[in-house]
This record gives sequence, C-alpha cells and structure tokens, in this order.
Amino acid sequence: MTEGDKKYAGSLNHAMIAGPEGRAAQEYANRFGEPGYDDITKVYIEQLYEGYTQENQQSWRTLYDTQMAYLTTHASEVYLSGARSINLVRDHIPYLQGPQSVNHFLAKLTGWKSRAVPGYLPAKAFFACLARREFPTTVVIRPQESLHYLPEPDIFHDIFGHVPLHADPVFADFLQTYGKAALLTNDPYHTERLARLFWFTVEFGLIREAGEIKLYGSGLISSPGESKNALLSQEVDRRPFDLDTVCNTAFEIDHYQPILYVLESFEQLRDAMNNYATRLIEAAGKVPAHA
Repeated sequence: MTEGDKKYAGSLNHAMIAGPEGRAAQEYANRFGEPGYDDITKVYIEQLYEGYTQENQQSWRTLYDTQMAYLTTHASEVYLSGARSINLVRDHIPYLQGPQSVNHFLAKLTGWKSRAVPGYLPAKAFFACLARREFPTTVVIRPQESLHYLPEPDIFHDIFGHVPLHADPVFADFLQTYGKAALLTNDPYHTERLARLFWFTVEFGLIREAGEIKLYGSGLISSPGESKNALLSQEVDRRPFDLDTVCNTAFEIDHYQPILYVLESFEQLRDAMNNYATRLIEAAGKVPAHA
C-alpha cells in the first residue's frame, strides 16, 4: 500500500486527503517512533465532509443496501447490535464529528473514537492509535467500478466494517489490549504473529452464535464477495480458533481467504489476547499500563 494520493488515484475524492494537512499527517505517521515524532494525534486530519460527491454518497448507499440485505441474517448479533447502537445509517457517509457522528454514540458506550487519517499508517502508529481507543479511519470511499472488492481500506471498510464491534465492551477491551501489546515488542517474530492474529480475527474472523457460524471480521463484513464466500464456499477451511495456531498461519491478501478461524465467543478472543499480552509484557520486562 502507498500513501493517500497515490493509493487512491482512481477514487472519486482522493483530493480530500492530498492537500498540505494530509501530506503532513502522512509524513508524521511514516516517521512515528523516531526522536521527536511521538505525538500520535499529529497523524489525524479533519474529515472534509463537503468533499464527498453525490456519486460518493451513492456508493455508500449501494454498498450499505447490498451488505445489510445479507448481513441481517449472516452477521454476528454483536455486530448488528453495534451498528444500531452507533446509529449507522444508509442515507449518507457517516460523520466523524458532531452530534450525529458515530463517535457521539460510540464514546458513550466504550470510550472508543474513529479518527480520520490520510491513508495507510505504519504498524507502530496504528498500534499507538489502538492503545488509546482510537481507530484510524480512512475517509475516502471506493470508486463505483470497485464496489465489490478493494484491497485497501476505505471509509466503508473502516466504519461499516470495523466500528460497530467497537461498541461491544468485550471486543473493545480486546482491541485496546492488542494495541498496547503490539507497542511493546520490536521482535519481528512477535510482530508477524500479531499481524496474523489481527488478520484472522479483526479482519477475517468468524464466530459461532446459537449453533450457526456468523461473520464479524471487517474484511468479510464490508466485502459483498468475501462475505458470501466465507460462509458458502466448500473450498474454505473453517477451523476452530486457537491463538497459537492462528499466529502460526500465514495469509495472502490478493484473493479470497481459503482458511478462516471460528470463535466460540468474543470472551474467548479477549482472554486469549490477555494471555498473549502477559507473555509479551514478561518478555519485555515491563509493567502493563492500566487500561
């Protein structure tokens, strides 16, 4: 993935993130962790809402209608309840600021916020956001010709796909613990394992509810093709969740996922993450910060 204006050169509103503010924020994100680059709030930008075109808004409505028609019966109830709780609507691209924003509702539930960013954040910057209960959110939306699949995140992936789960206290605690733990290690071994854990849970996770396998990972929730493939394809290997097994499983990003892991509950995920974080803390010789 590349920086905002290159990454979204084909999108309808890439100019929203290509100005001086966006370039400065992206440069800071790229250098985050270097001496003098330790204020994560400097990677955030404003959501220039007036920059969305009518075609952008139609993209949101089309995607919302397509996905919700399927998700109503195939997504985790925790996701669906979260979408209702944050007042996720189909009529327009969500606001990140103001009394009608998703953050207005979300902050009261779990203390999480979605913060606009100019594009891809390097790992350390991304982890630092999560550790603060702040989710870096790309504000552009995919072009009409790429509605069914986009390998990079956009606001539909980030808000529609990710944020409803942030309204759930158990998942919210897991995600913050993940961010804190990931900040503790510079060991490539653990960095790779944590990337795999994120991929197979936050992005492409399945969960069993009332005896049925349901979707919760944002990569599944936000992709019309991937969501159906995950549940219907006979070529998908759906395995029971085990943290160490997940962390030892490699993944590829340029095709439908052939291996997925099924949680029995979000408490299972939270507790496994807490145990892993304890191991990382002990290895780093550090005392955990109070959440």
